[in-house]
Amino acid sequence: MNFYYNRTKIVATMGPASAKKDVLIAMIQAGLNVCRLNFSHGKPEDHKKVVDIIREINAEYKTNVSILADLQGPKIRIGLVKDGGINLINGTRINITTNECIGDDNQIYITYPTFPQDVQANEIILLDDGKLQLKVIDTNRKDTVVCEVVHGGILTSRKGVNLPNTKVSIPSLTEDDLYNLQFALEWDLDWIGLSFVRTGQDIIDLKRIIRESGKSARVIAKVEKPEAIENIDDIIAATDGVMIARGDLGVEMPLEEVPLLQKMIARKCRDAAKPVIVATQMLESMITTPRPTRAEVNDVANSVLDGADAVMLSGETSVGEFPVIVIETMAKIVRNVEDLGYPFNAKKSENLDPAHPNFLSDNLCGSAVYLAEHTNAAGIVSMTTSGYTAFEISSYRPKAGTYIFTSNKQLLNALSLVWGVRAFYYDQLESTDQTITDVNEILKQEGHIRTGDVVINTAAVPISKQGKTNMLRVSVVE
Repeated sequence: MNFYYNRTKIVATMGPASAKKDVLIAMIQAGLNVCRLNFSHGKPEDHKKVVDIIREINAEYKTNVSILADLQGPKIRIGLVKDGGINLINGTRINITTNECIGDDNQIYITYPTFPQDVQANEIILLDDGKLQLKVIDTNRKDTVVCEVVHGGILTSRKGVNLPNTKVSIPSLTEDDLYNLQFALEWDLDWIGLSFVRTGQDIIDLKRIIRESGKSARVIAKVEKPEAIENIDDIIAATDGVMIARGDLGVEMPLEEVPLLQKMIARKCRDAAKPVIVATQMLESMITTPRPTRAEVNDVANSVLDGADAVMLSGETSVGEFPVIVIETMAKIVRNVEDLGYPFNAKKSENLDPAHPNFLSDNLCGSAVYLAEHTNAAGIVSMTTSGYTAFEISSYRPKAGTYIFTSNKQLLNALSLVWGVRAFYYDQLESTDQTITDVNEILKQEGHIRTGDVVINTAAVPISKQGKTNMLRVSVVE
């Protein structure tokens, strides 16, 4: 069975529309690389069924589809309101209380215990993805905040709350997150997405929990708050990857700033060799129609041009009517941009920090990409245990194929998120010469390279110890 492999990877959110095995197989054939489990919805037992199906497919078809567990984070919501909805009228006042109640024209409940202590007068409160806007008039610092309706409308139950001006004191990992994290780690999932990250310390705290659990899941920092933008360098340094979650980010910050923020974050992630996902409303019209809008096609294409490692689908594949067609459509858009050979704003070797402990290895990876381009090489072939070399080579966005061999089975799936990388299992580490001969032959047998092709091989010498990459060789396939 043939599977399409794109360089810019595709992440799809799982849900009722994509939970059946035959549908998932078709999606993977069309170009799906990473399955996202959204722990904001569904029960652990429902997610476990999908995990089992994905792993069945990986075993049966020798694919390396990765799994991303996306934790909900401290999502703030209002409570229930009477009659299914209340009308907030411009210029009127309404109380927001931390005392649970059924909302009416006078007061509404908020699921944020320290809300009255954290907000200040004149700060903005956004409800229902920014459709409604309130302004803080006063707070009793105990349980009630008086607000004025700036932009009103119908407010229904359990809508989300965004606080673009407020320093939120809720921890990034809630009790629900810790509960769901336990399952994600127990199931040995590849990536953990942390929502509403504000500082690098949020990532460090999550990594400590993962490490203390004896697991090796990597962390994706979801950037969706102004505080995250302020601390973006520390967050990128601490995390293993970044998701530009444009939904909440576009609510909490001026919409017109989001496109340039996307480009800035993507560039910083490439320079740090950290994969970056662009998410939210990419092909949203395809939830109910089999064709995207022209604006959506441009959005996906521009994300590829920005150098994103992956583009992500949400409702389009979780509850949409056309999950397979959505993947096919996104893959076509990605392929068309990649086939034109645009430069993907790759990292440059001259930007490397000589004081960095991996300066020599990073330069060697950059040199491998340089050599590949100037020898018209068919592939860059590397050995890695940690995955560091794969991330580093990918950040240069090489035109040659990037083929990574590893004895670390969990790494095989994790690398499915990384731009341009194809991963293979290999554990016969006898000698450098023999290993290079073996991996080149494997690629030749599988049709990735041919006799006479130039290949750039990198490895750690001695290869049996698998330390930092320190060897580069130009090979001609025999």
